[in-house]
Amino acid sequence: MAVRRIGQILVDLGFLTDEQLEVVLEEQHQRPGSLLGKIAEEMGLITDEHLAQALAEQMGMQTVALSEVELPPELLGRITETMAQLYRVVPVKFEGNTLTVATCDPQNLTVQDELRTFLGHEIEMAVATERELVAAISRYYDSESESVEKLVQELNEDDDLKAAIEALQSEKFNLSDMEALADSAPVRKLLNMVLLLAIKDQASDIHFEPFEDEFRIRIKAEGVLYEMVPPPRHLAFAITTRVKVMANLDIAERRLPQDGRIELMVGGHPVDLRVSVLPTMFGESVVMRVLDRTVVNLSLDNVGMDDFTSQGFRKVIERPNGIILVTGPTGSGKTTTLYSALTELNEITEKIITTEDPVEYDIDGIIQIPIDTNSGVTFASCLRAILRQDPDKILVGEIRDIETAEIAVQAALTGHLVFSTLHTNDAPSTVTRLKDMGVPTFLLTATIEAILAQRLVRRICTKCREETKPSADLLFDLGLRREDMGDRKFYKGAGCDACNNTGYKGRVGLFELMIMSDALREMIMGTASTDELRDLAQSQGMVPLRVFGLRLADQGITTLDEVVRETIQES
Repeated sequence: MAVRRIGQILVDLGFLTDEQLEVVLEEQHQRPGSLLGKIAEEMGLITDEHLAQALAEQMGMQTVALSEVELPPELLGRITETMAQLYRVVPVKFEGNTLTVATCDPQNLTVQDELRTFLGHEIEMAVATERELVAAISRYYDSESESVEKLVQELNEDDDLKAAIEALQSEKFNLSDMEALADSAPVRKLLNMVLLLAIKDQASDIHFEPFEDEFRIRIKAEGVLYEMVPPPRHLAFAITTRVKVMANLDIAERRLPQDGRIELMVGGHPVDLRVSVLPTMFGESVVMRVLDRTVVNLSLDNVGMDDFTSQGFRKVIERPNGIILVTGPTGSGKTTTLYSALTELNEITEKIITTEDPVEYDIDGIIQIPIDTNSGVTFASCLRAILRQDPDKILVGEIRDIETAEIAVQAALTGHLVFSTLHTNDAPSTVTRLKDMGVPTFLLTATIEAILAQRLVRRICTKCREETKPSADLLFDLGLRREDMGDRKFYKGAGCDACNNTGYKGRVGLFELMIMSDALREMIMGTASTDELRDLAQSQGMVPLRVFGLRLADQGITTLDEVVRETIQES
């Protein structure tokens, strides 16, 4: 059945006249993307109660006056503060296995599905005014803030849950009881809160780590691990089992490593969690990689290159064939840079195929193939098959062995542009790494067009940035002398609420681009050392990672400590 338009409903209910509706429609035409009901309310033609009533009529829901009801704590406890603020909902009734929640945006149907996934209840929606909903969230949740600390304290005092876990662990394996435990409200609630907080803070990884006497939860945000309040040690088994259930892994298998994937919708957008389970001495260690597409803006304009590096890199990726390598440690943004390059090259006239382990972000118009070593789909075998698919550009997730390297070289020699990644300290040492791997020198010089080394450093929080004087030890690590500093100014973050008192907010890239020249190729053929390659590349315009970082520190974008932490001093 077709949904009636909100404007017609407002007229049918007598809240607007036909003439007023025409005026509102004309205003909406001038403001693309704006909601008609909101425009009518802003123009003073209807009240927020009128709008809530019309939305309820449109969606076939009930209305609820939140200012006239008193919600008991046991009902409010079914939705955490983080969930209430993220989804803008308040629980108003719980009967059987059905939870009724009030919302001011009933047209966002994904909220109902997401809450059903997180909470394990059937969800019904009722409509409230935005003003009353905001007031209810502030009244019921801000006054007695729901937190991980509070929840952990409650779980510590839950003797029944502790007894149930101990009884289950003493048996061999009772799958139905294990699943029931993993599905219990306290375990769901804690895990949901950790996941939502991590996604809200744009974390990249969540670590669940069992030790002999404690169970740690750590979240990696902006490249640094932060520990949360540790939950009770006995909950390790239940939380691990819950994660395995969500990732469709074998909950009875606790001796072998397992990998899986959890797909969630959070706040209306998809979030993928890559799950790795590893048996340890004291239980199973779980690491979840958070892949949130809304956090990454896949554009070369946003990766943080300076104009000189950006222009050089853009020229190189326009070449018809050759190999372009991006190097750096895990978590240095290599994949984001390559995705951004492919997004820029993604034209209807170009056939682009990628092979990745795993595919992290899907891009429209690009053929993406996940690696599955268990099924025999390796980088090497996949790359051979890709060459029979008539591609123009190819992305190989990582060159891990001589076989993959040789096929990538052959692809470049036969007219393809190949992108890939490698783990090396800087751009010049990549040549030595490939030689050590067994790639012949003459093939390296014939195919490699450019090598981009990169790191990620944390940005200074702009809300609490202040001038600082670097210590003598820090200057020594950077190879600087205080007498050479002149009037150079450096900064740090003092710590504030905006940056969780870390002094940092966000990250920015350091880049070192080595574009192959005839002189560099001759030097490589002559078996030159890495240091000699580095010196020649710098004389031709390459900016080393540390120099790039010092420039950002001079501009007040990052700190000298971050530059020292992420770069090495060239010898």
